[in-house]
Amino acid sequence: MKKSNLDEMQEQALLRIEHTGCCLVFWGLLAAMAVQGVMGAGIRELAGEWIVFMVLALYLVIGCLHHGIWDRKLKPNAKTNFIVSLLAGIAVGIFMAAVYFRNVQEWLDLVLITVIPAVCTFVLCFAALTVCAALYKKRREKLDQE
Repeated sequence: MKKSNLDEMQEQALLRIEHTGCCLVFWGLLAAMAVQGVMGAGIRELAGEWIVFMVLALYLVIGCLHHGIWDRKLKPNAKTNFIVSLLAGIAVGIFMAAVYFRNVQEWLDLVLITVIPAVCTFVLCFAALTVCAALYKKRREKLDQE
């Protein structure tokens, strides 16, 4: 690697800028896909954004787990995983209600269209977070021993 032309303060500033840019792209893509979904965009219209979003998400998860990083504020425990999964499930339920509200004739249909994806999201998110927390703890122990 080449020697950096930046001093330590500039390196820290650049890291903050890159972090903010990454967050803007991640949440911006998610918001763009949500808006397009509510407006009736299909899978073909969302495919490009979805691929970029998933590549970025996987890169961030794998990179953080590899380096033994979980989060600045949240702890990798069942309570946190439950709360985050619940919030994800509620968000998906609200999104599904927004997408299908106009097209559904019966309230029971709307409830099912909203609740089933919300519950599935909660379960899948909780399972994924639980697996990631276990991988994180295992990796953290290995890094601490080195």
